[in-house]
Amino acid sequence: MNASRSRGLPSGDRACPLHGPGLPAAALVGRRLESVVTSWHRSETAAPSGPLDVWLIDATGASVHLTTGSEWCLIVAEGRPHTGYDLGPDGRLAVVPLADGTPFAAHLGQRVTAVGEEYEEHTGRVAVEIAFATGRVRCDSRAGELRVT
Repeated sequence: MNASRSRGLPSGDRACPLHGPGLPAAALVGRRLESVVTSWHRSETAAPSGPLDVWLIDATGASVHLTTGSEWCLIVAEGRPHTGYDLGPDGRLAVVPLADGTPFAAHLGQRVTAVGEEYEEHTGRVAVEIAFATGRVRCDSRAGELRVT
């Protein structure tokens, strides 16, 4: 994989119509992944869903937020993790440091060596694949839900 690659639409058509273009995923190349924070929906009646959000924090303390948008796009933006909050009878949105909850755990302490992005018409970015020396992690928006594989 090249240091950065894109598939899908011409560059002028890549922005989500509602959320804009966001941070170019290529901005991740060279950053060392120090920690990961995730958000999860917790409920007494259902298994945890998520992660709903992922924040990649690099060696300088900078944070990149990965989440899905209401237009089913994949948002990649600079931003700090927020705090969790109560959802009343529907449970709680918990924001927690990564333990072993996502594939990023295997790459802590490693630098991003390459990224790839995918786009769809009328949606914008729908996937980012982040490569490390020991493997890759794919984040995509599928039917409005964040998938991390």
